Amino acid sequence: MNVYDSDKMKDIFISHNMQPTDDYLNADYVVLNTCHIREKATEKTFSHLGRINKKGKKDQKVIVAGCVAQAEGELIQKRAPYVDLVIGPQSIQSLNHFLQKSDLSQTSITDFDVIEKFDTLNQIKRNQNSKSAFVTIQEGCDKFCHFCVVPYTRGSEYSRTVYEIEDEVKSLVDLGVVEFTLLGQNVNAFHGSDASGHSHSLASLIDKVSQINGVERITYSTSHPVNMTDDLIELHGTNHKLMPFLHLPVQSGSDKILKLMNRKHTRDFYFDIIEKVRKAKPNIALSSDFIIGFPGETQKDFEDTLDLIRRIKYMNSYSFKYSPRPGTPAANKEEINKDILDERLAITQELLDEQQMEYNRNFITKTVKVLIDGAGKLEGQIKGKSEFNQSVALEGEENHIGQIIPVQIKDVKMHSLIGERA
Repeated sequence: MNVYDSDKMKDIFISHNMQPTDDYLNADYVVLNTCHIREKATEKTFSHLGRINKKGKKDQKVIVAGCVAQAEGELIQKRAPYVDLVIGPQSIQSLNHFLQKSDLSQTSITDFDVIEKFDTLNQIKRNQNSKSAFVTIQEGCDKFCHFCVVPYTRGSEYSRTVYEIEDEVKSLVDLGVVEFTLLGQNVNAFHGSDASGHSHSLASLIDKVSQINGVERITYSTSHPVNMTDDLIELHGTNHKLMPFLHLPVQSGSDKILKLMNRKHTRDFYFDIIEKVRKAKPNIALSSDFIIGFPGETQKDFEDTLDLIRRIKYMNSYSFKYSPRPGTPAANKEEINKDILDERLAITQELLDEQQMEYNRNFITKTVKVLIDGAGKLEGQIKGKSEFNQSVALEGEENHIGQIIPVQIKDVKMHSLIGERA
């Protein structure tokens, strides 16, 4: 989602006759687009701001955008008074107006006008040179998980209209994009309307997008288990443009912790969803998110999480130590001993790494379809992504970039496959 918002802000700058640069210390404008999900990202923001203030060129304009800006705008202006603009994720369209002003000093915009956001951004020409693109279809969340700041920084659930999304996809196809990731904080809660006012589910939207000429691949992220509807599950088995990959966060394998988290589902409910998905698409690749050490987690609760991981067998997953976020219901709960937390995270990640390596080994001698998206790390190498969302490297010419080619896998690493053109 932040990559999508960053691209949109970049488009606004380009529309004002500016160009992106990697030399941020000598740039006219520096934008930090931030995340507030974990504490480390917030502290990173202030660390970067300090470096920019100390080493950046004179008269440089500094902008802090995203969820840290939304949640901690006053703190940013207090701790970093040299920041010229603080702008929340639902207000990035206002960047267009403020670039027309000569003085951005100490301005803060944190309104929740998501409709205006997309109405304005849709009028600005998109710049795209990749064959893959993110398209935001839904923002915000109404689930209020007790560890999560999204409802407070992104607002309540909002779904864009079907015709707006179709128009954006078509414009990206015209720029050469063939692979689309449909984004939302709670993407499978999508309920956007068409021109006649009829509401569509995510499954219905995916079907419509897949019918657009030039669209070759579709994925979506991030989902909530309670919104995995039967029509969406069945679509994984019937729509060949919907890739055989599903990221479905569970966060914990303990019913007690799931209840404390306010996740609104049980472990058995999650198992049932996975069973249905695998029945619809037997070869589907699964990934998830896990929060380790949520307040109240006992050794038994932790063992339940490990048990769930062993039973599901993921192709990869993300695991993090619990990080209290200000304003959330869990923020004031007693935290688990740090040494115990570190040990549990290490055990979890070792198990997930073993599963990822085992999953990848199963592809040796098999052929996958790879969308080549750039040059590899080594000379004469190109890289891309399989239909199962794996990174794949192979020898080849850069004129293959943008093509979907068959690749036979010869070797595997933890986070990638090595192959040759089949």
